[in-house]
Amino acid sequence: MRGGPVREETRPFWRRYSVAGGLLLLAVGVSLWFWWGRQTAMQAVQAPSHCALPAQPASAPHPGMVWVPGGTFEFGDTENPEEQPIRQTTVAGVWMDRTEVTNDEFAGFVRATGYVTLAERAVDVTKHTGLPPDMQQPGAVVFVMPNDVRGGGHVTQWWRYLPGANWRHPGGPTTSIDGRGAFPVVTLAFEDAQAYARWKGRSLPSEAQWEWAARAGQTRAAQDHAQPAQANTWQGLFPVVNSGDDGFVGLAPVGCYAPNALGLFDMIGNVWELTSDAYTPTHPEPGVALPMPSDVRAVAAVGQRVIKGGSFLCAPNYCMRYRSGARQPQDDDLGTSHLGFRTILIAPGP
Repeated sequence: MRGGPVREETRPFWRRYSVAGGLLLLAVGVSLWFWWGRQTAMQAVQAPSHCALPAQPASAPHPGMVWVPGGTFEFGDTENPEEQPIRQTTVAGVWMDRTEVTNDEFAGFVRATGYVTLAERAVDVTKHTGLPPDMQQPGAVVFVMPNDVRGGGHVTQWWRYLPGANWRHPGGPTTSIDGRGAFPVVTLAFEDAQAYARWKGRSLPSEAQWEWAARAGQTRAAQDHAQPAQANTWQGLFPVVNSGDDGFVGLAPVGCYAPNALGLFDMIGNVWELTSDAYTPTHPEPGVALPMPSDVRAVAAVGQRVIKGGSFLCAPNYCMRYRSGARQPQDDDLGTSHLGFRTILIAPGP
């Protein structure tokens, strides 16, 4: 019958077509992947290594800082449980660094004092029993962009503890900050940031001080949930595709985006910023003493601080903490490649 032979001839044809089509799609996908990788690499190379900051008046009482007037505002946010409860909070005016502390600024501190950061010192294994061999060596946690994400998407697929990573080698021992003096200093522990602040005669901001400064006068909570255009965040599907539409695919030098209304740069995005406050799962009530939070690695041996502002890794599909009210815990003794800080000065206003 005619029907039989036609069917017999058609089946192999469609099988061949399907295999060929699949191979073609695979080839196109691989080509697109390598093209995207080349474009991303080219963009990283072409990105500026320095962004000019507006000149301050010669009469500025505290060069490199801006005045943050005091005020009362709704402290907190509505996106995640740890950002609540929202409560009225009043903060006094302070001077604040207009940018995150840079590699050049931290290098000046190290030259003057001989300071050695925690990531450069021998690991105290008595505080962290049972650490794997690589984590018993000095180092820091570094973001490494994966080719794909398997299973449930555990963070260890893009975060790695790299021995030899520190503020001089923020991406691992083969990387350097040469030519990156205007970039935020990263991979520092809480005590490192404190040491720098004390050397400058300053301190780290509290969570409320930081959030009020980031609000730049906005007293109402939950007004900045959209991904900001003037900030270094992740555009695309985290953690595998970053289009770099904001001009950068990784860290940016300080001051490359427009400042907020107070003249503060990069309060949102680029790097998370340390605060002086111990982390608690929710906002504590006024006057309540902050307890030492437990740590999964060593009970009560290591604390955690509140970090604010999000980083270049925050995307709509992941993190989404590019908001003034967002908060997250950070181990006191662990440096990461997306964490920096800025300082404040308690002094009379202008």
